[in-house]
Amino acid sequence: MARTLDVYIHQQLAGYLIQDDGGQMVFNYDASWLARDDVYPLSQSLPLREERFKQQECRGFFGGILPEEANRKVIAKILGISDRNDFAMLEQIGGECAGAITFLPEGTPLSDAANTYRDIDDDELYAILEELPQRPLMAGVDGVRLSLAGAQDKIAVRYEDGKISIPLGNAPSTHILKPVIREYDGLVFNEAFCMALAHASGLRVADTIIRQTQDKDYLLIERYDRAIDDKGAVQRLAQEDFCQALGIPSVTKYQSEGGPTLKDCFALLRVASTVPVLDLNALLDAAIYNFIIGNHDAHAKNFSLLRHADGAMRLAPLYDLVSTVFYPELSENMAMKFGNEARSTFVLPANVEKFADDAGLSKALTKSRIPELARAIFEAIDNTEQPHDVSVKVAVLIKQRGEDVLSRL
Repeated sequence: MARTLDVYIHQQLAGYLIQDDGGQMVFNYDASWLARDDVYPLSQSLPLREERFKQQECRGFFGGILPEEANRKVIAKILGISDRNDFAMLEQIGGECAGAITFLPEGTPLSDAANTYRDIDDDELYAILEELPQRPLMAGVDGVRLSLAGAQDKIAVRYEDGKISIPLGNAPSTHILKPVIREYDGLVFNEAFCMALAHASGLRVADTIIRQTQDKDYLLIERYDRAIDDKGAVQRLAQEDFCQALGIPSVTKYQSEGGPTLKDCFALLRVASTVPVLDLNALLDAAIYNFIIGNHDAHAKNFSLLRHADGAMRLAPLYDLVSTVFYPELSENMAMKFGNEARSTFVLPANVEKFADDAGLSKALTKSRIPELARAIFEAIDNTEQPHDVSVKVAVLIKQRGEDVLSRL
């Protein structure tokens, strides 16, 4: 029997996600949404049209909202559904998602849905973080309907005046909370340092702060897809990652598995950005920065498009900046090749020229920007806070990599 979820953008019904009698997930826009003067598509991969989108057309966007890998399997087991059923998972946890989208059972008015917060103290937060590996995204907890893409443990929270609360139903969050991961020493401090260094080097990044509850460190990342209005209410901003915008399922997010390339990412910005000249330069800096710090996990889901309140579509601030080479057990290959080279320590001038050709950028500009950004990193690195032994070691490693880049390029 077919089932339907109403798909809301902000406070407006935008369309219907349907699991048909054959178990296929399909989507169609609501006629009232298509008739609006200020209408825009849910995704670059779902252009406005009356015709229904088949599963192969819409899975990249809707499936890309959901958690991945082991966490997805654990959540499915907790909820008693198949881990391959995107529709069933969105039905269960699609209340608070990335961007401005919310999923509700068919015919449920948005005003009738829960929109509250549960305050928690340090002891409760500690207990939540302790249980998170066994209960990703707090799945199955009464009233919690949170969905975040990715494989890492995290939750969406509201952070206000130093206090944390859990969104219930479809209430919007303000921050992403990432706890320490036992397998990767000091990952919280690695990411915090790489994010702060990027900001100090002139890149636009999401704001981050390090906090602790008892003996557990965690990172709070301010959501760039949320805004506080003049009444103090949290408002959603539409966003989608590059895999979603290109219609690529999360399971093939890596270039080696057929996922997007840097060439694809630059081509997407050319057609999607309201100010492509600025955003292309920003993406160039992001690619160079990831290359220098050794962030080999910078796949297309780690870049997003953000629709601002005025309707402008721009490259979102950077996030998930980590020096993955700090952990020798992780891959030596970059998620997206630089030119035609996957190994960052093997990139040579010929690869830079190939990268510039692929991205449609000036070779001279690209070749000159690499040492410029490397020197900006050198100037910023000693003035960027290093509150942990891992921060210090990552800083030393990035300096060494920057010097190596300058000697090769």
